[in-house]
Amino acid sequence: MKRSTKNQIKGRGRELKGTVKEKAGRATNNRGLQAEGMMERMGGKVQKKAGDIEKDLDKVDKDLEEDEA
Repeated sequence: MKRSTKNQIKGRGRELKGTVKEKAGRATNNRGLQAEGMMERMGGKVQKKAGDIEKDLDKVDKDLEEDEA
């Protein structure tokens, strides 16, 4: 599995985990857990976006190699 795909999957997992923590923090009125969830969710979004960018760069690199051939 490509690194870009792994980052996309891990990012989605972190987003989901963060969302659950954030909602649990709201439900229990635990601001610390809510903030932790928000940070985890944002970290997941960044990681997922990094995977998207890596995938796009791989595509561009492949297209350039085909053009050179």
